Amino acid sequence: MKKFTTTFLHCGVFGWCLEILFTALQSLRRREKTCMGNTSVFMFFIYGMAAALRPVYLLIRRLPAAARGLIYMLCIFSAEFTAGSLLSKKELCPWNYERSRFHVKGLIRLDYAPLWFITGLLFEQFCLKNAPGGQSSGK
Repeated sequence: MKKFTTTFLHCGVFGWCLEILFTALQSLRRREKTCMGNTSVFMFFIYGMAAALRPVYLLIRRLPAAARGLIYMLCIFSAEFTAGSLLSKKELCPWNYERSRFHVKGLIRLDYAPLWFITGLLFEQFCLKNAPGGQSSGK
């Protein structure tokens, strides 16, 4: 349980950093000189759940990167839709994609598929290399 908690914390912080960087790049694209990035405290827990995918990482690690990325992308879409649905019931969802023409119920954006594909592979490497026990451990 201690290893999972440590990996959860690492994934939460890693996800926060990725999101802040992504939103800062979006503000730069909008020509906002401050280049502000942002996130929500809820996102820490959502990104932290990537730690629960460690068994999946280990199970599919011999598949080609394209197959693994596709699996992670689908997992992320599922998690984003589920988390967004639950948070929306309490009006706490920190994202709303209704302005995108590629949204599904305002909770996921299909045009983010390449980003989630890459993000899944980044989390895979991050979890396997930075989790207690490292890449060689199957625990």
